[in-house]
Amino acid sequence: VQLQAYGGGLVQAGGSLRLSCAVSGSNSDIYGMGWFRQAPGKEREFVAGIARIGGDTQYADSVKGRFTISRDNARKTILLQMNSLNAEDTAVYYCVGDRVRRMYVARQSSSYYHWGQGTLVTVSS
Repeated sequence: VQLQAYGGGLVQAGGSLRLSCAVSGSNSDIYGMGWFRQAPGKEREFVAGIARIGGDTQYADSVKGRFTISRDNARKTILLQMNSLNAEDTAVYYCVGDRVRRMYVARQSSSYYHWGQGTLVTVSS
């Protein structure tokens, strides 16, 4: 199983980007999925997640109201719609997958077994 993230790039402050993450191989052992990000000189942080069972979604306070996560289990993809981007959103964004059958979204990076390669989002001010 591999996760492949797409959609990063350069955008002006106030603009939008949509990230996608495709699962190659079987997704039968992937339950929760989500996104983490790491800005230069900062620790990796949780951005958003979505549970496979029940569809619970969770967001970091810094992106709540601006970012929306969704998933298509049939297509084995998740999307992260990012609006009203600002310079603080500049980071490498990682798609993640959880192998534990949870009814909620885990916010700790250690909870996620599968990690994609990351896609860079740069917001110019």
